[in-house]
Amino acid sequence: MNANIKDTSAVIIDLERSALERWNQGDPDGFIEISDPDVVYFDPFRERRINGMEELQALYDSIRGMVKVDTYEMIDPKVQASESMAVLTYNLVSESGERTSRWNCTEVFRVNGEGDWKLIQTHWSFTKPEFAPKS
Repeated sequence: MNANIKDTSAVIIDLERSALERWNQGDPDGFIEISDPDVVYFDPFRERRINGMEELQALYDSIRGMVKVDTYEMIDPKVQASESMAVLTYNLVSESGERTSRWNCTEVFRVNGEGDWKLIQTHWSFTKPEFAPKS
């Protein structure tokens, strides 16, 4: 891995970790701040894709203050990057009281006109389905 890609990996993981820290305390603005205006977002609790900052802001405002995570672990974060695009993938395990949640996450970032990495696509899914089909 060349030094530039290694630096990009560190920046992307730091952006994500900082946003997660805020999210875990009920503050979604960390993710708003790193998102591009044309961000798209998939979530297993939503029937359709969220399109753009206005829709994302409305979703996050509806759950503001409701998320509380005691501890979390980003497992095996990996960044695959080019000069202007980067894809971050990882598993997330979060603990809230007696509840453990396990997630898959894919985040796509691109460099904007100011040279900052911005989130343009988010996809969350359960590592294991919450409800297994009956056999």
